[in-house]
Amino acid sequence: MALTPDMVARLIKGGHAISIQTGAGESAGFADAAYAAVGATMVREPAALYRDADAILKVQRPIWSFAAEASEAELYRQGAVLIAFLKPGTDAGALDKLAARGVTALAMELVPRISRAQSMDALSSQATIAGYKAALLAANALPKFFPMLMTAAGTIRPAKVLVIGAGVAGLQAIATAKRLGAVVEAFDTRPAVEEQVKSLGAKFVSLELESHDAEDAGGYAKALSADHLRREMDLIARHVSEADAVITTAQIPGRPAPVLITQETLGAMRPGSVIVDLAAESGGNCEASQPGRTEVVKGVTVMAPLNLPSELAVHASQMYARNVTSLVELIAPKGTLNIDMNDEIIRGACVTHAGQVLYPPGRPASAPSQPGAAK
Repeated sequence: MALTPDMVARLIKGGHAISIQTGAGESAGFADAAYAAVGATMVREPAALYRDADAILKVQRPIWSFAAEASEAELYRQGAVLIAFLKPGTDAGALDKLAARGVTALAMELVPRISRAQSMDALSSQATIAGYKAALLAANALPKFFPMLMTAAGTIRPAKVLVIGAGVAGLQAIATAKRLGAVVEAFDTRPAVEEQVKSLGAKFVSLELESHDAEDAGGYAKALSADHLRREMDLIARHVSEADAVITTAQIPGRPAPVLITQETLGAMRPGSVIVDLAAESGGNCEASQPGRTEVVKGVTVMAPLNLPSELAVHASQMYARNVTSLVELIAPKGTLNIDMNDEIIRGACVTHAGQVLYPPGRPASAPSQPGAAK
């Protein structure tokens, strides 16, 4: 859910008028009555919301509306603002529809990772949830205990967990697996994350690589040379084959996820081992991953969940709503829209504006700020 009742109250206090679709928050535990109690207007039909709203707040990108027999994007009022996870690199046609409506579309996953934007960093908040849940899925699917146990039947050795990718999701997976008692190793191409991995009690596995060769200016992992990738794959294969559970989180923004666990590597794993592939939505880090499905391949359980944060809907909604509210307060202080394309955060997140598609980055924004009352 894009807004929770407490964030609705905060925005109304700040001068905004808020309308909520009837039943929108129920699956996350937020009843219509809770929204109405803080001053929101409840509206049954989405089309009516879209027709009247200056700003539309969603979790996922616009979808097809069967009731209206049109794309949601075509129902938005001319010049409206849209805030959501938009996956702009996967559907150019959707961006064209938004641009045709003059919509200013802000992609939550493109909010720059700078200090001033920390409260808007939905990518990190949702990755925290995904990493936590991934460790629980691995523990549940593994036919072994995670912790070491001293029993009357003897000592049970702890499970060995390998986490590939030590970004936000990976670090949370490491922390959760450690709390469950597993022995944890973590691999990442960026030497800069070694200290964070070790601070969580895990062993850091890496090849020697200069940090500027492994990450871009924004701190994200970037594509590597063919020679380094070959050596990296050999290293990963050795550690994967020794692990009881593997959690993969490696992604490169705007590109398909790198395949790091091949069918050959999968065949070297012990029967009963588990892989949880958190990169499934961008193709997967495991060659055997089937996005949205769990398969047993060569005796290994391969899990490729989609939209994992939705399984912890209450906290996922609370965290996302805080991120969205902070962004709304930036673009509409005191209830008045002011899309300032000179602002680093707004420009970084903006994928369409004033009839133009601005994604991928580098395209010029020619239109000035557009002030006006927001609702």
